[in-house]
Amino acid sequence: MKLLSILYNFSMAEKGNERFALSIDAETLEWIRPPDSPTPAWTRLGVHICPHCPYTEKEMNRCPVAVSLADVTERFGSILSYDTVELEVVTAERVVKQTATAQRCVSSLIGLLMATSGCPHTAFFKPMARFHLPFASEKETLYRATSMYLLSRYFVGLKGGVSSVELDGLTKIYDNLQTVNRFIANRLRVASRTDSALNALVILDLYAESAPYAIEDALESLAPLFDPYIKAAGLS
Repeated sequence: MKLLSILYNFSMAEKGNERFALSIDAETLEWIRPPDSPTPAWTRLGVHICPHCPYTEKEMNRCPVAVSLADVTERFGSILSYDTVELEVVTAERVVKQTATAQRCVSSLIGLLMATSGCPHTAFFKPMARFHLPFASEKETLYRATSMYLLSRYFVGLKGGVSSVELDGLTKIYDNLQTVNRFIANRLRVASRTDSALNALVILDLYAESAPYAIEDALESLAPLFDPYIKAAGLS
């Protein structure tokens, strides 16, 4: 099995270091759960289950998103949202270093784990996980998400499906993600001793909440970048 490795090193002046060495199956783009990773009671599927969850407890007894976040939640139990963290993220392509709040740093890790967790509602973000970009700004995320979605329509077309440049499908994906975020937040309120993991999820949810209403309007700000393509097509 070919693996993608992503390393998250958290350094906190007074609270030590935490290291997350993630292994992701290069073919399925799903996180490979370490055998000793925790599965506390709040990860059970029936605890604050999402109303659109496609699974039953007979099929799957644990929520895949909750399981992917259990270790993060446990290890950051004493970290507060606004504690200062020096984060180093190491991938095969680059090393990214940033000093930021704990919630901002943990948010980057949570987003990656959710996309690769195996949840069918977060699976649409696997291409972004494959080309992981820590600390992406809102505009960078907009560019990446819409580019990913439009490229997906190209591949759908190659398979004989309907290839469209409409973004309704992406809006629906973000609607479903917002539901996942809301119910995972309910789980984290049960699990967390501090607010760092919960507030990290809130940061992700702020974009998921606004995206369905802002995607097309926000894309207008990117339009000038594509003037050469528009001119080449004889348009103005």
